[in-house]
Amino acid sequence: MQLDDLYRRVIMDHYKNPRNRGTLDEESVTINLNNPTCGDRISLQLQVVDGKVTDAKFTGEGCSISMSSASMMTEAVKGHTFEEALNMAERFSSLMKGEDVEFEENEDIEALSGVNKFPARIKCATLAWNALRKGIENQ
Repeated sequence: MQLDDLYRRVIMDHYKNPRNRGTLDEESVTINLNNPTCGDRISLQLQVVDGKVTDAKFTGEGCSISMSSASMMTEAVKGHTFEEALNMAERFSSLMKGEDVEFEENEDIEALSGVNKFPARIKCATLAWNALRKGIENQ
């Protein structure tokens, strides 16, 4: 099996079986973002305790890239401090620029590395990560 095929399977698994899809009942930070060029939209909720993301959920509509990226991101940031989550967002930006980056927090994220070959899709992949950044920066 080729690496591209494996990556496609990982992306489709997160799209068809999204992790952390839904809403948080308790008080949370809520960020709504959309990508006007393609219509993707996300509502990200972060539960924060003492500067640490204790839970993360999302709702929204969009392509397989944007929704699977949101699924992967919400899995990765749980249990991490704001600083660690922002570091992940920076590494994800580097991944989208074609740089070789590893994600020990959630290796599935590396499946999105091929998106950088399709510049129009980078905004899809980064939508959830931009919501994460905005949520942390507004704290």
